[in-house]
Amino acid sequence: MRKTLARRLTDIWYEDAFLGVWLMPLGFLFRDVIRFRKFLYRLGVLKSYTLPVPVIVVGNITVGGTGKTPLIICLAEFLKESGYRPGIISRGYGGKAASWPQWVSAESDPKLVGDEALLIAKQTGCPMVVGPLRVEAAKALLKQADCNVILSDDGLQHYALNRTIEIAVIDGERRFGNGYCLPAGPLREPIERLQSVDLVVVNGQEAEENQFTMQLVGNTLINLVTGEQKSLDELEGVECHALAGIGNPERFFEVLTSAGLIFKSQSFPDHYQFQNHDIQYSDNKPVLMTEKDAVKCSAFAGIKHWYLPVKAVPETGFTEQLLNLLKRKA
Repeated sequence: MRKTLARRLTDIWYEDAFLGVWLMPLGFLFRDVIRFRKFLYRLGVLKSYTLPVPVIVVGNITVGGTGKTPLIICLAEFLKESGYRPGIISRGYGGKAASWPQWVSAESDPKLVGDEALLIAKQTGCPMVVGPLRVEAAKALLKQADCNVILSDDGLQHYALNRTIEIAVIDGERRFGNGYCLPAGPLREPIERLQSVDLVVVNGQEAEENQFTMQLVGNTLINLVTGEQKSLDELEGVECHALAGIGNPERFFEVLTSAGLIFKSQSFPDHYQFQNHDIQYSDNKPVLMTEKDAVKCSAFAGIKHWYLPVKAVPETGFTEQLLNLLKRKA
């Protein structure tokens, strides 16, 4: 049912303008609630907390995947190379821990801390804490880790935590759908929210003025059992299975199609908790998945299961501008 509902909503938001119009009154109500909530924060009725170190929020204004996670990993590596000691916080979406906040390491259980958090911790090696209340997660992080800058994975709408720099990531292909707020459209906040962020990154397509482009690059498959690496080109013309439980699974399938692969695709809801039977097929064809899905499938994967890691590559000038902003605002 979750999968069906998510697919129907996506169709309404990005394809069926007629149904979106019928839901517009609810979208307007959602928008007004958002504006009133921000007004309460400005008045001080709702309290915001300022940390003793600069905070960089990487988020979006739409529901669904835009490429935030690869960008967070990219920025963590860049900050370390620039002499900073970054720590990372996130909501831990999909995690079912009994208490929060939770520390995340490369050995954490994705069922407890969430798939994206585990992927980030594995890739960056940075200290990381997750929890629905990002202020509490950040406090826990600073209490036990020597960090002098914090990256917040998502949280653009989490105004309880004051931020030094805001980065909004846009899906360059789908962009803002029908342009309506939830539930009539995919927007968490009105489009004009982008005017108040510090940096806008467009994933996969041309950027507008004062925006930066970003590409997700990856052409090497890794076997979940053996760690063997294989170029996508080696599977050109080979029949495969492909599955994805991410915000925009079509992006993953398009990469495989562009590489000349022949495959039968199956999409799952974002943050789907895979079980053994979800990734098993009666034949011996290769089964391909994203790295985000692989962290949840490694415990029961077989020799025919492969994942495709991707790396965020922002255009020249983005990291330089970020560094200048950080030095000036901090």
